[in-house]
Amino acid sequence: MRRQFAVVRSRGPAWDDSKPLEGQVDWPAHAALMDAMVAEGFILLGGPLEGTRDVLLIFDAQDCSEIENRLADDPWTQNRLLVTKECRPWQIRLGSLP
Repeated sequence: MRRQFAVVRSRGPAWDDSKPLEGQVDWPAHAALMDAMVAEGFILLGGPLEGTRDVLLIFDAQDCSEIENRLADDPWTQNRLLVTKECRPWQIRLGSLP
């Protein structure tokens, strides 16, 4: 059964603080992969958590293993620009997602 998961990813050791998000290594490939996951409905929401080095992603998945396996294809995972800090099932109690 598919359900929603909240995933927190953080800037990894390869992140270059002197460059903006779009200036990081392999930005076009990372952005294309994320956009494709959104288009297929695997990623429902995502964005940086202001004032932190983290990003929050909401996935529609079977389990955290499926998410980790899919994120393994991300060049930013492979290059250690982003690392996963946390993956937890998320039960929506207020509002709804499409």
